[in-house]
Amino acid sequence: MRVNEKYSTLPAEDRSVHIINICAIEDIGYLPSEGTLLNSLSVDPDAECKHGLYLRDGRRKVDYILVYHPKRPSGSRTLARRVQHGDAAPAARGTRQDQPLPGKGDVGAAGGPEPPMDYHEDDKRFRREEYEGNLLEAGLELERDEETKIHGVGFVKIHAPWNVLCREAEFLKLKMPTKKLYHINETRGLLKKINSVLQKITDPIQPKVAGHRPQTTKRLSYPFSREKQHLFDLSDKDSFFDSKTRSTIVYEILKRTTCTKAKYSMGQGEGRKKDSALLSKRRKCSKYGITSLLANGVYSAAYPLHDGDYEGENVEFNDRKLLYQEWASYGVFYKYQPIDLVRKYFGEKIGLYFAWLGVYTQMLIPASVVGIIVFLYGCATVNENIPSMEMCDQRHNITMCPLCDKTCSYWKMSSACATARASHLFDNPATVFFSVFMALWAATFMEHWKRKQMRLNYRWDLTGFEEEEEAVKDHPRAEYEARVLEKSLRTECKSKEKRRHIPEESTNKWKQRVKTAMAGVKLTDKVKLTWRDRFPAYVTNLVSIVFMIAVTFAIVLGVIIYRISTAAALAMNSSPSVRSNIRVTVTATAVIINLVVIILLDEVYGCIARWLTKIEVPKTEKSFEERLIFKAFLLKFVNSYTPIFYVAFFKGRFVGRPGDYVYIFRSFRMEECAPGGCLMELCIQLSIIMLGKQLIQNNLFEIGIPKMKKFIRYLRLRRQSPPDHDEHGKKRQRYEADYTLEPFAGLTPEYMEMIIQFGFVTLFVASFPLAPLFALLNNIIEIRLDAKKFVTELRRPVAVRAKDIGIWYNILRGVGKLAVIINAFVISFTSDFIPRLVYLYVYSQNGTMHGFVNHTLSSFNVSDFQNGTAPNDPLDLGYEVQICRYKDYREPPWSEHKYDISKDFWAVLAARLAFVIVFQNLVMFMSDFVDWVIPDIPKDISQQIHKEKVLMVELFMREEQGKQRLLGTWMEKDRKKDEPCNSHGPKAGLDSPEYPGGAP
Repeated sequence: MRVNEKYSTLPAEDRSVHIINICAIEDIGYLPSEGTLLNSLSVDPDAECKHGLYLRDGRRKVDYILVYHPKRPSGSRTLARRVQHGDAAPAARGTRQDQPLPGKGDVGAAGGPEPPMDYHEDDKRFRREEYEGNLLEAGLELERDEETKIHGVGFVKIHAPWNVLCREAEFLKLKMPTKKLYHINETRGLLKKINSVLQKITDPIQPKVAGHRPQTTKRLSYPFSREKQHLFDLSDKDSFFDSKTRSTIVYEILKRTTCTKAKYSMGQGEGRKKDSALLSKRRKCSKYGITSLLANGVYSAAYPLHDGDYEGENVEFNDRKLLYQEWASYGVFYKYQPIDLVRKYFGEKIGLYFAWLGVYTQMLIPASVVGIIVFLYGCATVNENIPSMEMCDQRHNITMCPLCDKTCSYWKMSSACATARASHLFDNPATVFFSVFMALWAATFMEHWKRKQMRLNYRWDLTGFEEEEEAVKDHPRAEYEARVLEKSLRTECKSKEKRRHIPEESTNKWKQRVKTAMAGVKLTDKVKLTWRDRFPAYVTNLVSIVFMIAVTFAIVLGVIIYRISTAAALAMNSSPSVRSNIRVTVTATAVIINLVVIILLDEVYGCIARWLTKIEVPKTEKSFEERLIFKAFLLKFVNSYTPIFYVAFFKGRFVGRPGDYVYIFRSFRMEECAPGGCLMELCIQLSIIMLGKQLIQNNLFEIGIPKMKKFIRYLRLRRQSPPDHDEHGKKRQRYEADYTLEPFAGLTPEYMEMIIQFGFVTLFVASFPLAPLFALLNNIIEIRLDAKKFVTELRRPVAVRAKDIGIWYNILRGVGKLAVIINAFVISFTSDFIPRLVYLYVYSQNGTMHGFVNHTLSSFNVSDFQNGTAPNDPLDLGYEVQICRYKDYREPPWSEHKYDISKDFWAVLAARLAFVIVFQNLVMFMSDFVDWVIPDIPKDISQQIHKEKVLMVELFMREEQGKQRLLGTWMEKDRKKDEPCNSHGPKAGLDSPEYPGGAP
């Protein structure tokens, strides 16, 4: 610690917590008084410091909490060390004493020799002491508390004083509101009337939050500067920086504060030997701060505090309670979100996520309405659909070929009547229109979000955030710097080995030592990780991802074999009802198996993606997050959609024909689609997987797992804490209550589940028009569920500034483009839309769909079955079958080229490919046209941004003119004061006009 800092201990009865006040000379430009007292304040313990939100004096806010596990020998409750001002005075100005932060539980030297201690824990204690000393030098104020209701846990409370907040706000270029107010341009005429009507209509669904309604005035914002403090309203310094900003500033200090010399005093005590692993850990601490300390277990947690309790009768009103009432309650599901309050409490990054989720949910309303209309159209026209009527007509005595070898017998097409009628609900001309609509909907949604994002950037003063974002992006991660340090140490060792074999020239020893020291300082500045260093990680990533995708394909293949074998087994059942429902039973059970596997593999793939990203050692947090998102999305995309892709594009395509079927492992015959096509089965597969993932993974897991973890943590802490009825009756401090909450794990899981859902809504929407409706119902619950989780179940995350949703926007655009292609192939190849058009305009005799079913079926002579594949009971229908039918375009058995592909097949294939090309290009063009027509930045926002720039220039021009006038006034006063003196002085003639060098 600095030499002008000292502290004293209190008597034994007041040794609960010690306060540390520190002033840094360079912070605000004035010299503090020598010997600034760092002492303990005695406060009424019943006040409880507003339940832990303030330090012991009850005035200074707790901005951040560090948690650690103090390990000391039993009975070693010693007094803190005393550092007298006189002892430290002879030391130099910048000398740092290796003394622990004063507070309860510090292991001191008073009272006898120190008992033996685990040297790993001792090293952690030394590192904590040095790190906290560095935080003191940075200007923060710390307070330690170890006598808490949580046994074995100590807390360091951090407070940032005003001068530190000002310094860091200037360094981070935080935009703060100035005194200058200006009016926002309002709409006029018809638009103003429409807006007023809409405001009255939507008034009941607006949250009761101050500032949520449209504002007519706005404060001009400017990056904070200590030199221009007069521009800002500093009448209330306690509220000028809100709790979110204060915690962000403290976290930035924690990140860049380093501990470089905390280590053992070698030789003092037994067991303090040179341990290579321990030395490595110490070295890792030499380049970065809190991230390394958390990773190495020096601190167990670090988090800002919530504003207070969110429920209770005597709870003071705070932003957390307001969010719980107006946002995180299921009773307000019909209301808009208070996005500005969310941003104020959690920061811009989380605020943008919930804003995006709200926009996505709102945009699902028109998509759901159109999907319901398309579904109702299918219900209304099901009795007018000629192909399904022909399939259900008992007079059409069409005998179909067996669905499996031996055990399956011939069957009547009319037995598939229910499936054919249900297929029409989703396979009708309206689904083509709906596919085009959803493609345009996706493009409109993206444009609408970009405009909403720009409005939020303007409202949240993020319009000039690019430079700051670049500075944050280039900040190296802790793991990256550790790897760089290891590489530099290896390089240094190799160079030393080489120098040993080379005779050294006699040089100045002092000069050599200086060079060695400078080389150590700049050791990691010249070294960086190259692709050669990461090559093993890249190979591991490639092999692992390919292996995981192969595992997914293998599981799908296993489910296919299950379907085939189960269908063959059920066909042998003697019950007619079982045999008639074989297809439905097999499809439903297989989809449930797929759902369970998808949910389990999602969790496994998430962990694998994080591990693969860690071994790559990305340089920055932004790079780490983007690589993690890409890997996790790739694996989860393949996992979620592979079973659906199989049903949509592969099932029934490579079956073969009767007498020449395709077999898997020479035993299992490939399964076929129903006579009405695979679209109905695709709909079942999509609906069960989508609804199952939303219900189980997105809702039950999000509710159940956090509550289970919280309950387990509560039981563990209760088991560790000694029974104390007096302490149990007292209210826990805020930092103790927040410690029992679940740590914030980032927004990646939240975005991921929504992006996967967006894929379900857009990729296969042609087969399931009700997907937007189910997504809408899920999201209404999801918003409140996530809100409740953030407010009640999670520790308060550190606020992070962001002006967009990052890589997720590019993923959304990619999914939207892919959806156009997939829907084109679903309509063309999975549904019967194109074969019906071809039959209607090419082959129909009377211009109707009569005869379409017979046109799509080919004939097979049962005498051509391969040996051992014919049905065991050929008379199951009560008569002998000579010719059976199967769905394909092939020549009949009486043709010269029997069973060859017919020309009808090629005509339909050509029409299908032509439709894919036309549909894809047309919809892509329309989407790009929508993108071009709708500007990314709303016109009023661009005008307001320009107006802000003009006002800022005018403000500084008036300030400069005021300075010029003030300077001129001072110069005029000085000149008038000098005139009388000059007129009576002995050198007055020198200034007279007659003197050549005088004034004119």
